[in-house]
Amino acid sequence: MAPDVYATARRAARRRAALASRAASRARARRHARLFALTGVQPGMRVVDIGCGALGLRALEPGLDITGVDVFPRPAYPGPFVQADAAERLPFADGEFDLAYCSSVVEHIAPERRARFAGELCRVARGRYVQTPAWSFPIEPHALLPFAHWLPPPLRRPYWRLGAQGEWEDVRLLRRAEVRALFGGTLHAERWGPLVKSWIAIVPVDSGL
Repeated sequence: MAPDVYATARRAARRRAALASRAASRARARRHARLFALTGVQPGMRVVDIGCGALGLRALEPGLDITGVDVFPRPAYPGPFVQADAAERLPFADGEFDLAYCSSVVEHIAPERRARFAGELCRVARGRYVQTPAWSFPIEPHALLPFAHWLPPPLRRPYWRLGAQGEWEDVRLLRRAEVRALFGGTLHAERWGPLVKSWIAIVPVDSGL
């Protein structure tokens, strides 16, 4: 089972968090159902999960050959794991993996470090799958607050404390053009009704890019 991303929500935001968690689980399942068709990844191929957290992709595909990477130690991670900062340097050879997988990570990286982060993903794998929440969606997906990500940091910081996370984090969501510039490939829009909720940049493993 994938972990509940809102399990640590503040008491005042738990009702919102419970609704958001169910919606996030459904979205994650729909997104994952397309992973193999979009990327061309097959059993036996090597996958690196950048920003894996406690389980990451392994929660959904325990049978795949996945190496987890995170900036924090993950002693309970159930498989090969490397503690490293992809915005600095990954300890892997060029093209060591078939697919670099990265879900809801790049928005947590400072904008000035994103080009290096993207370069490392592209360097270590033939294909890539990068998902990130869309800046244009009106609900900030971490704090679960309307328009929070559209405010400048001096106004966003006190507002953020009212949200699900409580503790301040300067999350900077990405616009479509930035996702395309960083990761290339084909850009897929994950929609909620007429609104784009997240972007997914795909380079299939057999694309030759």
